Amino acid sequence: MTEMPQGEETPRVVIRDKRRIDPTSGAVRVPAGEQPAGTPLRTDAAAPGEQMSEQDTTVVEQPTEQSAGAGGDLATQLAERTEDLQRVTAEYANYRRRVDRDRTLVVDQAAERFALQLFPIVDDIERARDHGDLTGAFKVVADRVLGLLDGLGVEAFGRNGDPFDPAHHEAVIHDTSADVDYPMVTTVLRQGYRRGDRVLRTAMVAVTDPEAPSAAPAEEQPSADDSSASD
Repeated sequence: MTEMPQGEETPRVVIRDKRRIDPTSGAVRVPAGEQPAGTPLRTDAAAPGEQMSEQDTTVVEQPTEQSAGAGGDLATQLAERTEDLQRVTAEYANYRRRVDRDRTLVVDQAAERFALQLFPIVDDIERARDHGDLTGAFKVVADRVLGLLDGLGVEAFGRNGDPFDPAHHEAVIHDTSADVDYPMVTTVLRQGYRRGDRVLRTAMVAVTDPEAPSAAPAEEQPSADDSSASD
């Protein structure tokens, strides 16, 4: 018998069974490296010859120039939208103010036109009052008409003794008297009316002016003797 040299290993005999059918159980064998049918494919398995690291390393993505540029664009768009919103808000506020002002102006104009149509009726009522004819049912109607003027905020002006004001009074009669110190309304021929600060109709009045002061005595002229003496 031949002896193996000392220091050499006995060669190993490897027998691989490549049969598809297990001779003992009769089941179909799956070749190494393949997955049975119906088994989900594993993507995290390491390829043959590769080894998985023992610890996973978390990779933090650093912001690139493209992402920084996108952030700048968003900030610019936000600023533009903010300016647009502020401009639209200011325009709407101005529009509301114009609408409110126009609405108030229309209401005031309508109230003034209606009051102007009532003034001739009110003049008749005042003349009837002066003659003592404002009684009975006529008085009830007159009170309602005057109530309309009050509801519109219209008030009458012009009384005897008031200082004459060309902006409020229309003088149709003038006379003078030493008993007055300033141009004075002495007779109201027609009432005036105003609504707030706006005069709707001036009052027709008679005005008495103070008498003009007497002219100062003329200065004495120098006599002929004085003139000759001066010579």
